This record gives sequence, C-alpha cells and structure tokens, in this order.
Amino acid sequence: MMSTRPPASEVPSGCDRPSAPLALTMGDPAGIGIDITLAAWSTRHLEPLPPFVLLADPDATLARARQLGLAVEISVLNGIDRGSVDFASNRLPVLAVPLSSPAVAGRADPANAVAVVGAIERAVAETVAGRTAAVVTNPISKATLYASGFAHPGHTEFLGVLADRHFPAGKWTPVMLLASDELRVVPLTVHIPLSRVPSEITTDRIVEVCRITARDLAQRFGLSKPRIAVAGLNPHAGEGGSIGREEIDIIAPAIARLRGEGFDVNGPYSADTLFHAAARRRYDVAVCMYHDQALIPIKTLAFDTGVNVTLGLPFVRTSPDHGTAFDIAGTGRASSTSLVAALRLAEQMTSAQRVKSA
Repeated sequence: MMSTRPPASEVPSGCDRPSAPLALTMGDPAGIGIDITLAAWSTRHLEPLPPFVLLADPDATLARARQLGLAVEISVLNGIDRGSVDFASNRLPVLAVPLSSPAVAGRADPANAVAVVGAIERAVAETVAGRTAAVVTNPISKATLYASGFAHPGHTEFLGVLADRHFPAGKWTPVMLLASDELRVVPLTVHIPLSRVPSEITTDRIVEVCRITARDLAQRFGLSKPRIAVAGLNPHAGEGGSIGREEIDIIAPAIARLRGEGFDVNGPYSADTLFHAAARRRYDVAVCMYHDQALIPIKTLAFDTGVNVTLGLPFVRTSPDHGTAFDIAGTGRASSTSLVAALRLAEQMTSAQRVKSA
C-alpha cells in the first residue's frame, strides 16, 4: 500500500518553523557521535551551523569534551521552549537524557541502549510537537541495541514505527535516501541478506518507493518533477533476459506504470554504467535494487559529505552517512563533515517544505 500523509491540519505547523532548533541525538555514547558534535560546535565560527539541541547525557558530553581537549561549556535543558535556548551563547544546549552506565569511548555498553533509543523517541516527539524543526541522528550500533532487545533492523525502520505512533491515521513507509552534491541514491531493499534480495523485489514495491521518492524530492528538495533512474538487478540489466528476467518481468512493468502516472522515471539501467559523471547528469536520483548497489557509488564519490535521509515520514530526518567508528572514538580523529552536512540539509529540507506548503 502506498504511504499517505495526514491532512495538513494534522501535521504540526511548528515542525518547520525557522526559529525552532534541530533535535540532534547522541547516537551510541561510546562511538563518535558526541565527538563530531563537539567538533562541529567548536568550529561553528568557521562553519556556521543551524541552531540545534543535543539530546545526550550532560556528564558524558562534558567528559568526552575533556578527553578531546575541547573547552566546551554546556547549558543543561530539562525542556525546550522559546525562552530556554540561547543560540547566541557559547554554551552547547543539551537536553538531558541520562545514561545508565558511564560512557567509555570505544566500548559499547548495552546498558545504555535505553537512553540511546530514548533520545531518538524524544527527538521525534519534540519535532512532532513543533518545539524542534527536524530530527538529526548520530550513528547507533545496531548490534549493541539488539543485545538489549531492540527489535528493529535500524534507524530507518524504527523511525517508521515512531511515525505510526504519532500519526496513527497515516500509513508510513520509510525510504532510505543517501544524498550528496554528486549523487542521490535510494536502495529498494536495505538491511537484508543478499540471497533474499530477488524475492523482495516486486513491481508494487518499486512503484511505492518511486512515488515516495518523487513526492519528497518535490516537497523537501525543491525539485518540481524529479528525474528518477531505476537500476536493474542483474549484470547488464539482464541482457534482454539472458542473464535473468527480473528486469523484464518486474522492473520494466513498474517503470511503465509510473510513467503512466506522469512520473519522470526511466530504466532499467545497467548499474555498472549508471554512476559515471555523464550518466549522473541525466537524473536527480537513482533507485537501486539493493544496499551495496546504492551505497558503494555514493560512498566512493562522497564518503565524508554524504547524508542519510529518511523519506516517507511526516517529519524531516537526516543523519551522517557513517557508523559509530568505535575504533577512533575519543581520539579526536573523527571528521564532523558529514554531520555538518546533515544539519545543513535538515535545515534546507524544512525550508523547502515551508515554501512548498505556503
């Protein structure tokens, strides 16, 4: 079933108010999420940032700042309102989400999973209530969360559950988009074994994902009629059926249906010729059949600047396009470039949405 949005009156107008800050979650406190947040805050005079509030443990945040040798002061918040946050201040605003166990850089601790998940839930709740403009998430460790009973494949799927919780009248289908200046890609299937990919590719699924992608690129990226390129599954897009029939039996019918609905969708294209510079100029986003088909090209082209975006939700969510990097947490070697890009893109998306709905 295609995702639907609730009526405009049911979507909180405060979500995209320009004066509302972004809600930035801590991610796994043993990873580099706090490191890159502190690094971005410390250099904001060189790289201006949209206003944001960090949802994290204040003591753990200060301890990591000391470990990194950063002279960062914080302002501890118990809630967010118009008078509670001074973004001109030199103090990093932190909405307190206490940890159960002290955070040690590089040592994941399932005891803190409740706080990690709680920060995500609180960020969504603040955004739905209009006190923050969008959700930006630092990287989590799925393995650590699984050890504590977390039942979702990852951030993307969990955010879909939270959307259902806050907007039960709608049916929300989260779609992963990886975005950079060089390339945008959407993986049709995400965190599943490669052996399951062919059985998960259906005409209806392709149609649904392309509809959601086109709608959100129009509403939140300012592209009036996005050009969508669809990759094939098999080498050489099946070579006319001689190397597989998914392109003929499943993918091409989806493209035909979408074109009949007025969408600018073309393919299926052989993935090995879809990502060079000349090819990328012919589309705004490439819909790929599986995780690595989408992520290898964008991480090759824009490893430090790519942003993970969740489409198909009633709120904006972005994230750095990298993991927790436990091996370098607390060393000062983690780059904040992708986080800065995620913060800026979240602000741009909310601004585009405001213009579209005005």
